[in-house]
Amino acid sequence: ISSAMGLLSVSSQLLFSLLLLQKDDFLVNADEYDHRYAPGDKVNLWVNKVGPYANPQEAYEYYSLPYCAPQTEHESETFNKLKAHSIGERLGGHALRHSGHDLIFASGDKQTVVEECNTEAITEAQAAAFTKAAEDQWFYQMYIDDLPVWGMVGEMLPDYDDANVKKLGIQPKKDGSESDLQHLDEVVGKNMYGLSKEVALKPYVYTYRYLSVSYNKDRIVKVDLTSDPSSLVEVKTGADLNFKLFIKWESTDEEFHSRFDRYLDHAFFKHQIHWFSIFNSFMMVLFLMGLVALILLRTLRKDYARYALTHSHGSDLEEGEEGDAELDENGKPLLDHEGHPAASGGMPGEDSGWKQVHGDVFRAPQFLILFASIIGTGWQLITLTLGVILFAVAGPLHGEVHEERGEVLHAIITCFVLSSVVAGYSSGSFFKSYHATSPGGARSKAASAGNASAQWQATMGLTVLLLPTITVTILSMLNTVSLYYGTINTIPFLVILKLFAIWIFVSVPLTIFGTLLGRHAKLSSKGKGDLFPCRVNAIPRPIPEDVAPYGKPMNLIPFAGLLSFGSIFIELYYLLTSLWNYKFYHVYGFLLGVYFILIIVVSMTTIIVVYFCLNAENYLWQWTAFASGASMAVYVFIYGVFFFFFKTNMNGFLQTAFYFGYMGLIALNLGTLCGTIGHFAASRFVRAIFQNVKVD
Repeated sequence: ISSAMGLLSVSSQLLFSLLLLQKDDFLVNADEYDHRYAPGDKVNLWVNKVGPYANPQEAYEYYSLPYCAPQTEHESETFNKLKAHSIGERLGGHALRHSGHDLIFASGDKQTVVEECNTEAITEAQAAAFTKAAEDQWFYQMYIDDLPVWGMVGEMLPDYDDANVKKLGIQPKKDGSESDLQHLDEVVGKNMYGLSKEVALKPYVYTYRYLSVSYNKDRIVKVDLTSDPSSLVEVKTGADLNFKLFIKWESTDEEFHSRFDRYLDHAFFKHQIHWFSIFNSFMMVLFLMGLVALILLRTLRKDYARYALTHSHGSDLEEGEEGDAELDENGKPLLDHEGHPAASGGMPGEDSGWKQVHGDVFRAPQFLILFASIIGTGWQLITLTLGVILFAVAGPLHGEVHEERGEVLHAIITCFVLSSVVAGYSSGSFFKSYHATSPGGARSKAASAGNASAQWQATMGLTVLLLPTITVTILSMLNTVSLYYGTINTIPFLVILKLFAIWIFVSVPLTIFGTLLGRHAKLSSKGKGDLFPCRVNAIPRPIPEDVAPYGKPMNLIPFAGLLSFGSIFIELYYLLTSLWNYKFYHVYGFLLGVYFILIIVVSMTTIIVVYFCLNAENYLWQWTAFASGASMAVYVFIYGVFFFFFKTNMNGFLQTAFYFGYMGLIALNLGTLCGTIGHFAASRFVRAIFQNVKVD
């Protein structure tokens, strides 16, 4: 333990050092971090990415398109230089580079600065690049003082000189008052003119862009970018393109602290349907809690009364006489005319139902090492999720997470590392509890101490490797696809090294430390070896095969997952929309409420499933309980498939691979989280009911 404490101290220091020094050593401007400027200060205009609007992960470097470099005084010094990025920004697919434009803070309210550049005659390859961008409705993203702006690259338009087009009276859809992002929302994936395929469309590119920057004293509070429809120029091989950026500074009274509110879709996220979904989920919680209280607990009380009568009146029965005591709805025995308990055929000589398995219910689950590792990983995910949500809810205290690029991913990494000790403790304590009741544990008493130590090491090692291995495998495949296509979502090698260092020097030692704590923890207050209310029999009893349909786990588990999914699917829609459709998720209070509702619903449904299985004398409840909670992940993934085909316009192998890769990872982690919650609730339930039963 002492050596583990020393390793823990070193690991904690290394974690904070890596998090503090996580910026890449590239171009940095101090004014961007305090967001204060003096008149005449230079303001950086960063270009982030360009790519199809329908495919969020298909993003490329802005200057991968043949845009020309602006002809400014400092263009050669800053043009296309990479900005400093955190690990979270890199993982989020951000690669900001300097545009080369010179923006001078508050350079006159009425003066419009024009910066321009001219391309040489574009080649066939360059024309093909612009043509593809227009065909696939590409857009670009820029940042000024950490405020994002978006613009369109070009459009496919009909030839207005064509007689058929003139006859139809077709006019351009976009006007100067409409932002580029609003226009893309309207036309992406659609035939904007309703033309037949016989009408040829030509590629056009926007050449004039208007940038309006509003400031309040020494702070930038608003940025707008629009493309001029009259500046659309047809893309042809050999054409010279003249690009212009019109920059205007305007003074305003808007406050700095609320400058990001215009990016938040309050009408979407705070719609009455969102409130109704919370109310609906809350009513489901009440229903399930009532079901457990009024049916299960009432039935259990009746069972307890029957078992009590069996022990107290069993000696009054004649040998060979059997029967069940007749009980009222409250579990009390009905009396005959002489005041004795009424029975149909006498009292039972043996217990029936769930009490029959008292000698096996606390037997170790199959594949104990794997199960202990999964439980440890699940508790880590529960802690991680709660920590990230609480960090986001506390945004007003430390800064809103949706305003900072990569802030959520940074919080996930930090919470993952710190919660490693929870994973180690949970898996270690669980393995310690059930190791003695497993076949391997029973044999280890006569075997060497090295065999038992090897099982502990296997549990610890699997807990360390389980979640990172699955995550790294999926992300490595996606990273390979991204590298092949040349997108900015490729994780740089330096970031991979930093993440590996954080894991190997911080997460792994914390997991080992947690496992040691779990191994040496005092798990029972009743004395050594008294971990469970009932002793475990040496020989397992057979499980009945001829049981009612409601006693079979495979019939119950899908319904449990469906109820759990029903409590969150509305919130899941908002989360997926934010993740894949360029919206900033900011209603973290809703998310926290739904998280607690999910915990309660999963707990209640799992308890019901486990009770029915135990009543069918099936004592293999541990994997059943986990599967009952984890089954919700199947519905989440199915809903993800529905969302892909009916709520998005994604296309292409790259975007499809990223979408289903991420959805698979989300479903897998959510299933592990909910399965662990279900197992915990079922474990408390099983211990509670068998503590109140007398066993001879």
